[in-house]
Amino acid sequence: MYRTNYCGLVTQSQLDEDVTLCGWVDRRRDHGGVIFIDLRDREGIVQVVFDPDAGDFFALADKVRTEYVLKVRGRVRARSAETVNAAMNTGEIEIYGVHLEILNEALTPPFQLDQHVVVGEDVRLKYRYMDLRRADMQKSLRLRSAVSNSIRNYLSEHGFLDVETPIMTRATPEGARDYLIPSRTYPGQFFAMPQSPQLFKQMLMVAGCDRYYQIAKCFRDEDLRADRQPEFTQIDVEASFVDEQDVMALAEQMISAVFAEHMDVDLGEFSRMTYAEAMHRFGSDKPDMRIPLELVEIKDLLADIEFKVFAGPANDPNCRVSALKVPGGATISRKQIDEYTKFVGVYGAKGLAWIKVNALEDGVDGLQSPIIKFLGEAVTLDIMHRLQAQNGDIVFFGADKSQVVSEALGALRCRIGADLNLYSCQWAPLWVVDFPMFEALDGGGLTPLHHPFTAPSCSAEALLKAPEDALSRAYDVVLNGYELGGGSIRIHDQAMQANVFDVLGIDANEQRDKFGFLLDALQYGAPPHGGIALGLDRLMMLMLGSDSIRDVIAFPKTQSAACLLTEAPSPVASSQLRDLGIRVRKADS
Repeated sequence: MYRTNYCGLVTQSQLDEDVTLCGWVDRRRDHGGVIFIDLRDREGIVQVVFDPDAGDFFALADKVRTEYVLKVRGRVRARSAETVNAAMNTGEIEIYGVHLEILNEALTPPFQLDQHVVVGEDVRLKYRYMDLRRADMQKSLRLRSAVSNSIRNYLSEHGFLDVETPIMTRATPEGARDYLIPSRTYPGQFFAMPQSPQLFKQMLMVAGCDRYYQIAKCFRDEDLRADRQPEFTQIDVEASFVDEQDVMALAEQMISAVFAEHMDVDLGEFSRMTYAEAMHRFGSDKPDMRIPLELVEIKDLLADIEFKVFAGPANDPNCRVSALKVPGGATISRKQIDEYTKFVGVYGAKGLAWIKVNALEDGVDGLQSPIIKFLGEAVTLDIMHRLQAQNGDIVFFGADKSQVVSEALGALRCRIGADLNLYSCQWAPLWVVDFPMFEALDGGGLTPLHHPFTAPSCSAEALLKAPEDALSRAYDVVLNGYELGGGSIRIHDQAMQANVFDVLGIDANEQRDKFGFLLDALQYGAPPHGGIALGLDRLMMLMLGSDSIRDVIAFPKTQSAACLLTEAPSPVASSQLRDLGIRVRKADS
């Protein structure tokens, strides 16, 4: 037997017991002929003491270094009152060592494993096996495992079956590029790795599975951000004979149960908001409701002024002119305003106009801004009145294409909320509903806002007559400004599915080629069904208070989609490529 106990689980109830422990040396200290070893495993750290009475084992302990792997046998004893370490779970006891075995030596670690030491992410990912030994990373893995187990139990108790779906499938348009797998047995043809199990879970509903779930691996070849990875894990749920309220209630209760069990947090009631309202008030379809700042439309106030920077967008139906008031924000420095101007430029904004409110009772003389002379006194005061501005406020303005203004001011709202710590609460869950079915492409035509299997909330006739006005039966759950997951009621009628494909410009031949199996299945008694997919990685990121999902995935990729640990992606042997009928051609420079 290697061990009788985990290091971090030895307690005072075991005083005077003999225990055998295994782990890594976290620290070693020599105090006047007595050697102290902090031994670490996944459950925590315990102090082991060797004195000269241990004989040869004392001499062996003198050779031990950081990260050596040890097996220790000893007796549990209480620490003296003055040496109790309240910061450790095992801080009231120690192990008096009587036997020591070095199971393996270790090189000097590439970085300190102390959680307070800042280490570059590239180094952490290259030596991920070392990084994962750190206490905060162990906590992350343990919580992820516990949450996954809770979700499985919850869904199983609610009648859902855990069904695995294929990883090798066919390419389908779901909004991002597929990762492709060349087939050796079918030269020139490819499998695709799934962006989601969407079509297979719909097939399961047609098959009478009724309630399905899977903690599924998904793959998307897309540009990366801190909260995205090329391979990610989602909690995938689908059910038959349900409507939007059923699916939303199930997901809400499950998320609330997870937070209550693992964080002792009551998320409270999930508020609801339409997509149109979210974009109008917050410039985002995933607004952070902890921040009490809103966008206010002032388009009508600027339609007749001569200042074209505002008058142009004010008279363009495809533009919006909005203001963002920040109470108490007049203390923001000009340097900080310049930084915010650069920040909104990332979202396509050409600049960032502003007005500081110093003494509103003095009219425009109490306002500070380079744009007042262009707006005129009456319009400026009308804007202040609409915004209910107060002394000490600052107002930022956006005037451009609707998407640019929404994205720029929406992002600025979140940035200022974080910079000024304007959060009104710790957690703010939200359902966003009534999404448009489609969005316009720059070159003309329409694309699904979610995916082409989402049911519209209108009739087939209304869909075909005015697809740009159609709303979908989709819903997203948002937490603290992050989209935690999204779902919809699916199309279960073959004719409606074909209509949606028609709107998207997918002709009958392409429909049959890409989705023939789906269209066929919908003709064999497909029940009404719907579901949701929640991002497990993003959920864990929020629960752990991290700002990157790479901190909650055991072996993540970098932002350039590379694995520094295994040096993937990598070249393969020419013989493998020949078997696949593939020749690598250098990309055009």
